[in-house]
Amino acid sequence: MNNNNHKVLFACSEISPLIKTGGLADVCASLPIALRKSDTDLKVALPGYKSVLEQFENTRFICMLDLPLGAVAVCCAQFENTDLLLICHPVFSNRAGNPYMSDDDRGWPDNPMRFALFSQAVTELAINPAYLDWAPDLVHCHDWQTGLVPALLALHNPRPATVFTIHNIAYQGNIMHNHYVELGLPAAIFHANGLEFWGQASYIKGGIAYADRVNTVSPRYAAEIQTDAFGNGLDGLLRSRRERVSGILNGIDTDEWDPATDTHLPANYSADDLSGKNKNKAALQKQMGLPQQPETPLFGVISRLAEQKGIDVIVDAVEQAETLEFQLIVLGSGETDLQNRLYNLQQKHPQHVAIKIGFDETLSRLIEAGSDVFIMPSRYEPCGLNQLYSLRYGTLPLVTDVGGLADTVINYDNNPDEANGFLIKEASPDSLTEGINRALQLYTDKPVWQQLQHNGMAAHFSWDISAGLYLQLYTSAIGDAAVANEQIRHAKLTG
Repeated sequence: MNNNNHKVLFACSEISPLIKTGGLADVCASLPIALRKSDTDLKVALPGYKSVLEQFENTRFICMLDLPLGAVAVCCAQFENTDLLLICHPVFSNRAGNPYMSDDDRGWPDNPMRFALFSQAVTELAINPAYLDWAPDLVHCHDWQTGLVPALLALHNPRPATVFTIHNIAYQGNIMHNHYVELGLPAAIFHANGLEFWGQASYIKGGIAYADRVNTVSPRYAAEIQTDAFGNGLDGLLRSRRERVSGILNGIDTDEWDPATDTHLPANYSADDLSGKNKNKAALQKQMGLPQQPETPLFGVISRLAEQKGIDVIVDAVEQAETLEFQLIVLGSGETDLQNRLYNLQQKHPQHVAIKIGFDETLSRLIEAGSDVFIMPSRYEPCGLNQLYSLRYGTLPLVTDVGGLADTVINYDNNPDEANGFLIKEASPDSLTEGINRALQLYTDKPVWQQLQHNGMAAHFSWDISAGLYLQLYTSAIGDAAVANEQIRHAKLTG
């Protein structure tokens, strides 16, 4: 099969800008666009959330699926010139808000049922070409919400190939065994080499154990999750499948993220003329109520407010500082305790710290463009996208030496010809303070600082290279599935 003729069913639980809680949505929006630049024949399956359905004036009814967990309607909408297959059921379509969590930051109690139902729908569409008049060669699944798909497909022969992408192994979709039984999910895949995980059932383990190929979103993270420190209890399984595990760095849409054309910005700029960046900095300081001081270094943060992201490390480092020689702007939402600590920091340093709780696309673009440094002291980071946006916008990342951050940020160590930012060795207040001091010191050396900006803006983080690697991964998975299908067929024939 020609690499460019794959038929791919892409299964995901969010896609930007229709429904987004994090980087998963960005990847699931931009990777299909990049794959379509080849001749990949691709359709995307997505839960028919209420908020998503409201964004389409017209959807086309495809079929009803009578599944073990209930009947769902499959409707089709056009999104970025791609067929978007919306799996509609009241547990998705009658519920507003976050796709996974209620307003009190607790997971919806019926999430195991909801995403088992979604996985059953994806599986049925994958094995029965009559519904779509189209049969995928491969199903590409993303994170725990689709982890059951490779496991359910393993019960069928023949079956399409499967690729399972881990965006964050910390989120696993684990449920008690009795709940698994109550849902009527197959006993045949609940065992030590299947979904069983310390007496529970783990949806993400289903994807890891049964997919033809497993990958994650950066080479460094692919290695890290095979260790006890980062594997969240699944490192042994991943090591046992190491020949089928790989890392492909996420890309970004460089047309969408371009400071020279970004319509969200008060002033556009490029690597050839960075003057517009100062105008964005002034606009950002004004909007956030900080003194408009062009020579004061401005540090930006756009993040989920969670322990993983090191927000507590940022707060601790600022609290420990005797004097603040910089300004700090934080945009994000998440854990209530972290929000309160940030608000307290703002009250203590109103001339230096500004906080905005929530998400604001225009403000996030302005933070990327107007900041001098982007802080991201993550405890772990599968890939990270904001450091890529920052590099694109001439904002130097200050990040921890982990995961995709280590794969994309080249530390300044008196090497201005290659460096594009600052790496710190660990997510601790002392390490972050040391990194901040290094950045402050270099900020006074404008020629070297601008060299690092140019280095970052010249880097190539488009999807072109990564999409090509995914096509190679698809080819490998399709070959693996063909062998597996033939082995099962032969075993049945020989009895």
